[in-house]
Amino acid sequence: MPTMPAAVVTALGEVRCEDAPIPDPEPGKVLLRSKLGSICGTDLHIVYMGWNVYEYPLEPGHPGHEGVGEVIDGGGTEFQPGDIVLTAPNIWSSKTFAEYQLIDPSFLLKLPNTAPLSHLLMAQQLGTVVFAARKLPPLLGKTVAVIGQGSVGLFHDFLLRRLGAHRIIGIEPIPSRLKAGVTLGLDHAIDVTGDKATEAVLDLTNGEGADVVVEAVGSTATLNQSLKMTRPHGRVAVFGLPDGKDPVLFDWDTFFRKRLEMHADFGAQDEPGLPAFQIAVDYITRGDIDMAPFVTHQFSIERVQEAFDLAESPDDGALKVSITFGSD
Repeated sequence: MPTMPAAVVTALGEVRCEDAPIPDPEPGKVLLRSKLGSICGTDLHIVYMGWNVYEYPLEPGHPGHEGVGEVIDGGGTEFQPGDIVLTAPNIWSSKTFAEYQLIDPSFLLKLPNTAPLSHLLMAQQLGTVVFAARKLPPLLGKTVAVIGQGSVGLFHDFLLRRLGAHRIIGIEPIPSRLKAGVTLGLDHAIDVTGDKATEAVLDLTNGEGADVVVEAVGSTATLNQSLKMTRPHGRVAVFGLPDGKDPVLFDWDTFFRKRLEMHADFGAQDEPGLPAFQIAVDYITRGDIDMAPFVTHQFSIERVQEAFDLAESPDDGALKVSITFGSD
């Protein structure tokens, strides 16, 4: 049986490259060969925190869901062999960290040849942020705080400025990421965390708090922190995932007393036609956003553990860590 290299999560924090069977073509599904995949916060929550994990090992290629691939067999769908596509599966069916994968065509978007693949790969995560931004209230004249300046936080900076936010406050302890946020539109860059960051936001807003806070980290601490730095009657947008599969402590009192609104940003991959991802591709191909600074580190699939470790504990300017397959 033909085999392929694939990432396999074998225990909490442990992911290794193993040989796995190449899936057979199937009518109604698309068989593609992965060219690039990138690691996102969701992957880190699953691999290092055990979110949505109940037994090991995980299926080969899971939880990868940010990828670019070449169609090998279209399975009778609209996709043809040789098409280059963005893979945007929902997290329940994600297997992008494998050299080959069989995927529902609803999770694929054909890509143009007008930008480097490493840049177009970023359209997956940017697309999820486009989806999230559509759920925000009108931002003209408003102050928005973004907790976390990883790629999700940075993409929020980019879109918040385009949506007319009056002031954007970024919170991030890693200097290189905070500097990138300033480039993308931050008005105030806060390089501390925890209570000191909350106090800084309150100081900048005359004690009121931000109109909108985007939680782009995914931890119990930052979730509750977002409530404290939001003004009364404000809104919290929760992009980050839970930091485990157990229930988390929630500052219900602050949420209740301030009469806050809160929503989760989840589900972009399930929209018919993937419109948010198409918008993201258009931003990239038009040059509205330069993805070169995001493409910082690449590792072959054989070095997948190193790639995950760097993404989990970023240094050396790591912003977006990608996986390569074969000679691509």
